[in-house]
Amino acid sequence: MANLTYFDNAATSFPKPPAVAAAMTRYLDEVGGPYGRSAYSRALEVSRTVEAARDSLAKKIGAGRAENLVFAPNATYAINLVLRGLLTRPGRVLISPLEHNAVMRPLATLGARCGATFEVLPHFSDGRIDPERVAEKVGDDTLLAVINHQSNVNGVIQPIAEIRQRLGQVPLMVDASQSLGVLPLRVDDWQLDYLAFTGHKALLGPTGIGGLFLRDAAAMEPLIYGGTGSASEHFAMPDFAPDRFEAGTPNIVGIYGLLAALREPEFCRHSREEYRRFMEELKAVPKLQVLCADSFEQQGEVFSLRHPEVDSALLGQKMFTDYAIETRVGLHCAPLAHRTLGTYPAGALRVGVSRYHQAADFAFFVRALKDCLNR
Repeated sequence: MANLTYFDNAATSFPKPPAVAAAMTRYLDEVGGPYGRSAYSRALEVSRTVEAARDSLAKKIGAGRAENLVFAPNATYAINLVLRGLLTRPGRVLISPLEHNAVMRPLATLGARCGATFEVLPHFSDGRIDPERVAEKVGDDTLLAVINHQSNVNGVIQPIAEIRQRLGQVPLMVDASQSLGVLPLRVDDWQLDYLAFTGHKALLGPTGIGGLFLRDAAAMEPLIYGGTGSASEHFAMPDFAPDRFEAGTPNIVGIYGLLAALREPEFCRHSREEYRRFMEELKAVPKLQVLCADSFEQQGEVFSLRHPEVDSALLGQKMFTDYAIETRVGLHCAPLAHRTLGTYPAGALRVGVSRYHQAADFAFFVRALKDCLNR
């Protein structure tokens, strides 16, 4: 059997379960119809499917109230919704040192408008936040904390539950773009205020569908205003979730695909030990730097590579040209993370593993990398 050479799953997962395309095709070819707008049979099926997807996602993240889960095009939209709703006055936002530009760009733009600033929380050399020192940064002017649950550069997993305890009353938003689908998330047990996610990465769903969990809908202003199919007699948006944040027709076909992925989860083709050995073999390659967690217990299934004598972009191109291995090179839309890890501005070559990869795929990658570095 041919090796699976796609290692860019931190960008978007591939392949997808066959049920995803089947469900999306069924909606387009057979079901059709709107969500939450009409009462005939096909419209009712669509509404039931959308709510089934909402219920399934709520269960997956440990949310007792599914209505607090709002669909959005992606995690970036969800993050912007929260930041635009909360950054209305001067103050400080606490962040991890590994944040993506989905956080940093709206922070920079909105902060300049309202006078809010951001401050990086104390952390270890791999970017993992030191929970014992979080309280040092909390003050009366702290508006919000934003934490990337799993880094999209070195795969470090942040201790979310511990951080939440140390923040006290400060609202916490977690970016679960990389983690939802592979790591446990318990928004109620951990008392998270906001959780942004996307469906096209570890959940193995299609692009264009994600969402936001928000604990207090009344505390947030919508990002988009418009028709919801509810409270239509009023010009004002509904004051209840999820309708308050779901103006316009949602990505129904995307929701059909995502629900199919949630209902038929794929088993992981490799063991945790096989993944550990994969990383250890790469660490043994002379001069090769593996950007990863200091402890394997805090390591997700994405990491990056850098060689002092070989440009990462050229290495990535050679891996693809010679071995059809697909990776991501550069700054990965996370310059703050690369500054933290000492790889800015050159960046690195990122390896994003999926549950479809097997030990033989890892061995093929190592052999290919060694050959490309030696030629």
